[in-house]
Amino acid sequence: MRIYVAITCWNPLRIYIYEDGLTRFATSPYTFDLSSKENLFAHLTNYSLNKFADNFEPNDDLDECKGHKWSHYALREYMKQ
Repeated sequence: MRIYVAITCWNPLRIYIYEDGLTRFATSPYTFDLSSKENLFAHLTNYSLNKFADNFEPNDDLDECKGHKWSHYALREYMKQ
């Protein structure tokens, strides 16, 4: 999950948290099997890597619950269901 914050003051500490952000998912399921440690698609959620996976689904509308990158809004709506 990527959460955006703005720190406007250190003393006193003042932090603003943006209500929305990004949620990224790996393109392969995670497993504890040590033989899968080479499978970067199961361990990393980086877009620049996962876009090369065979099962990668791009998402043009981040507010939709599809693909491998959603907004926090989409994730909250999905969790409510």
